[in-house]
Amino acid sequence: MSTTERPRILIVGGGYVGLYAARRILKKMRYAEATVTVVDPRSYMTYQPFLPEAAAGSISPRHVVVPLRRVVRGAEVLTGRVTTIDQDRKVATISPLVGEAYELPFDYLVISMGAVSRTFPIPGLAEQGIGMKGIEEAIGLRNHVLEQLDKADSTTDEEVRRKALTFVFVGGGFAGAETIGEVEDMARDAAKYYTNVSREDMRFVLVDAADKILPEVGPKLGQYGKEHLESRGIEIYLETSMDSCVDGHVVLKNGLEVDSNTIVWTAGVKPNPALARFGLPLGPRGHVDCNEKLQVNGMDYVWAAGDNAQVPDMVGRRAGNPNAWCPPNAQHALRQAKVLGDNVVSGMRGFEQREYSHANKGAVAGLGLHKGVAMIVMGKVKIKLKGRLAWYMHRGYHGMAMPTWNRKIRVIADWTLGMFLKREVVSLGAMETPREEFYEAAKPAPAPAAAAPAPEKAKAS
Repeated sequence: MSTTERPRILIVGGGYVGLYAARRILKKMRYAEATVTVVDPRSYMTYQPFLPEAAAGSISPRHVVVPLRRVVRGAEVLTGRVTTIDQDRKVATISPLVGEAYELPFDYLVISMGAVSRTFPIPGLAEQGIGMKGIEEAIGLRNHVLEQLDKADSTTDEEVRRKALTFVFVGGGFAGAETIGEVEDMARDAAKYYTNVSREDMRFVLVDAADKILPEVGPKLGQYGKEHLESRGIEIYLETSMDSCVDGHVVLKNGLEVDSNTIVWTAGVKPNPALARFGLPLGPRGHVDCNEKLQVNGMDYVWAAGDNAQVPDMVGRRAGNPNAWCPPNAQHALRQAKVLGDNVVSGMRGFEQREYSHANKGAVAGLGLHKGVAMIVMGKVKIKLKGRLAWYMHRGYHGMAMPTWNRKIRVIADWTLGMFLKREVVSLGAMETPREEFYEAAKPAPAPAAAAPAPEKAKAS
């Protein structure tokens, strides 16, 4: 970490907002005008809309992440966590990957920590659940599902086989519906190479507490998505929830009980709980309370955007809804980050800042290869698409939204190769414990047991 007399702009979080805000600030700033410091536990940003495709093997996992140091050249990138912030002293406490925590002073602050999985105190969830917020989880899910097929193919125990081939997904929003669609597609392809496993042997279950899935694309497309998934043999249970999943025994509120080794949790997100230690005004759901200029209310040196911010939706408010807020999606995060970057530079120079305003352009979702739904908003007209055309819209939109041309080209190359080559169905679960085999070979051999003393010969009488 460099020391400098220049003002420091501290960006907490290197996700979508943090990455784009840092790039925007560096682009707009004059030479040596300020020091930009980005702090994140990971040295890369993850493009989360591509996690389902990474889990299904349609995109290489490395192409879904963007290395921060390569993209935000000119900024300090610290790999660690901001644990607390003293707003009176304008000092943040940094906990690095190794070593002692230290204090870092700042002059301007950007909060872009994103969100974490929203969970509930369900017995067994912490031990059995698999999330879908990071690339590590997507890789782990892919390896885990293929490993279950390996187990089922090689065992003669029917109970073990049935548990291995049952896959439960909790949450029917974008993450849940897209992930179960992609994973079912992958498992269907993989089953062709197994002697003792077919798609008919597998059981996919999707559970949601709401009365519909994919609410972001509207009721009609959501209903189409539900019917499409059901036509592929996926069981969908709405207006129900999971009561427990201890040792993989899943108990649903509707009375259904199944045994499963695979429980994927995608039931929504919540703001990062670390925000409570930052001395910031928070909304009722834990988001940072911002005004229409993305500035934290009552703090003229702090800005926030993205999933961890409560930002007024000015388009909705002008239309007569005084309680309209921007939804937590990539569409808003990208545009907010650019306005935020401009406003930080303007605020640093004492100039007027601009308001964030963006009309919703619609939503797209992929449900596996060549399958999807899309709602495109053009003014007052809503265009609804489904099937292959919607899938092309999904890939086209997210392909262009992927940060940097380097990553766009790599993702498109993966898609192009996928048109001509079959999907890989290899489980690399051993990646999670790469040293295990070497350890077994290198560990000291156990000491030989002491020889028992020979029995004395019977004395001659």
